Amino acid sequence: MGRKLIILNERDMRHPWAGGAELHIAQTARQFVHQGYEPVLLCTRFPGSAVEDMQDGLRVRRFGNRLTYYLMMPFIVGQEARTPGAVIIEHLNKVPFCSPAYARVPVIALAHHLFGWTAFQQVPFPVAAGVLACEQMIPWVYRRRPFVAVSPSTRDDLIARGIPPQHIVVIPNGLDHDLYVPPAQPPKTPTVLVFGRLEPYKRIDMIVQAMKRVRGSVPSARLLVVGAGRGLEPLRQLAAELGLTEATTFTGFVDEAAKVRYIQQATVVVNTSEKEGWGLTVLEANACGVPTIASDVPGLRDAVLQNETGVLVPHGDLERLSTAITAVLSSDTERQRLAAGARAWALQFSWERSSKHVMDLIEATCESPRWTDVIRSLDMWQPLTDPTATPVRREAIG
Repeated sequence: MGRKLIILNERDMRHPWAGGAELHIAQTARQFVHQGYEPVLLCTRFPGSAVEDMQDGLRVRRFGNRLTYYLMMPFIVGQEARTPGAVIIEHLNKVPFCSPAYARVPVIALAHHLFGWTAFQQVPFPVAAGVLACEQMIPWVYRRRPFVAVSPSTRDDLIARGIPPQHIVVIPNGLDHDLYVPPAQPPKTPTVLVFGRLEPYKRIDMIVQAMKRVRGSVPSARLLVVGAGRGLEPLRQLAAELGLTEATTFTGFVDEAAKVRYIQQATVVVNTSEKEGWGLTVLEANACGVPTIASDVPGLRDAVLQNETGVLVPHGDLERLSTAITAVLSSDTERQRLAAGARAWALQFSWERSSKHVMDLIEATCESPRWTDVIRSLDMWQPLTDPTATPVRREAIG
C-alpha cells in the first residue's frame, strides 16, 4: 500500500463549477497513482453527485453543502488521517481549510491564488468579508508548513502576506501535450476566443466592448465565448446592446475535447481577468499555437511573455486592448511569430514534471525538517525562464 494523500478542495472535476484548481488535482492525482500513492479528494456534494466514486485512481469523497462542508472537514480529515504516513495537500483558492490547526499529519499548502479585495466583486459583502478574514489567518495557521505557489505572482502575494520566502516553492501547472496540439490548418476567420469560467472578476465585459472597436477595423472578426458561469447572461445582454449578437457565439459549458477544438479555431485568445494564480488557459491556448492578449496583472504576466508569446496590456485600458487585438488579427506575419513563440513556451510545461516536483516535496515534508533544506532545489521557475534552457521541442506554426 502506498502513501495516502488527502487532498482538500471544495470541488472535483465533475462539479458543474469545476475550473483550473480541479483540473490541477485531476492531472496530478493521475501522476500520483502512477507512482504508487493513494490520493483521496475531500470535496462538497452537488445535485446528482454520488457520495463517493473513483476518477482514474483518485478516490473522491463528497459530503455537505458549501456551508456544512467546511464545518464537517475536521471530522472527515480525522477519519482519513488515521492511516500511517498520510499527508494533506490543501488547495488554497477559496476559503482556507486551516488544516494545520486540527490535523496531526504533515500539511502542504498549494496556493493557486488568494482573493484579497477582489472577493468583494465575486460574492456578497458578508461572504467576501469572511473570506478576507480567513485569508488573514494564513500566515499564523500555516507558519511552519511548506507552500507550493503555481506562479511567481502567487509566491509574491504569499510573501506580502507574511509567509517566509524560504517556505515557498514555485511549481507551475502542467499541460497535456497529447490533447493540446496545433490545428492542421490556421483559422480562416479572424476569431477572438475567451474560454474558462465566466465570472465577474474575469472582466470579460471589456473584451465584448473591445470587439465593437475591433470590428471597425476588421469587420469579419468574430468573438467566441466558451464556458459557463455567473457572468454568462450579463455578457449575452451586453453583446446584444452593442449590436454584436450576430458576431458573437456563446457555447456554454463544453467538455475538454470540444474546448480544444474551439481553441484550434481561434486566431488569438484574450484574458482580461483582474487577477489569476497562473492563467492555465493561456498555456492551453499556447500549446495549440494560439497567442494571447492579456491584462498585465498578477499571474497573467507570468504566463505571457511580452511580445514573444502574446501581448500584455494595462488592465482596463480598452483602447490598448482593442489595438492589440486588431494588430494580431490584421497581420498574419505577426500572428505566426507570436504563435511560434507561444508553442515553444508551452512545450516546457508538463504534468509529469510538475507532479514529480510535488512528490519530491511530499517525501521531503515527511522527513521534517529536511524540507526546508531541499525546497529551493525543487523550484521550477528559474530553469523555465533561463534563456539558455532548451524546451522539450520547438516547431514552426503555420
